[in-house]
Amino acid sequence: MKDFKLHIYHARQCDPKKCTGKRLKKFDLVRLHEKIPSLPKGSILLDPMAEKALSPADGEISDIIVLDCSWNTVEEIFPKLLHRKLQHRALPYLLASNPVNFGKPFKLNSVEAFAAALYILGNKEQAENILSKFRWGHTFLELNKEPLEDYSKAINSEEIIQIQNEYI
Repeated sequence: MKDFKLHIYHARQCDPKKCTGKRLKKFDLVRLHEKIPSLPKGSILLDPMAEKALSPADGEISDIIVLDCSWNTVEEIFPKLLHRKLQHRALPYLLASNPVNFGKPFKLNSVEAFAAALYILGNKEQAENILSKFRWGHTFLELNKEPLEDYSKAINSEEIIQIQNEYI
């Protein structure tokens, strides 16, 4: 199983003590970007407003980007990334396990978003590895075990949406 390259566009809006992106960087598990032009073209950008859902069909792309910003500014920051040649993909319905948004659907932090993408794209080991750097990390996989398994077996984005509708 190939490892995916993980990238974070860091908007410098989060509390440094709670920033999962900075923690992943500390363990050299992600590359941090502070300028949009430095993001690798053709990468998957996990975008909650994307029209297409992430699916195993996206597995041929080796780079995944997460935007590390406040949920309050998501709608103003994502449009700035539309001019890059990125593959915008939304994650399907999953519950957050982080202490700030525990149990809230779709309110994943950076490490949860990466872990969900990795799991869906077939690299469960890499997902487990990045989550292991957080006390609550294992809870994300436990909380979302069934949907993640189902999503990882889907063929394409349309099937992901069908599966998601069974969980909502």
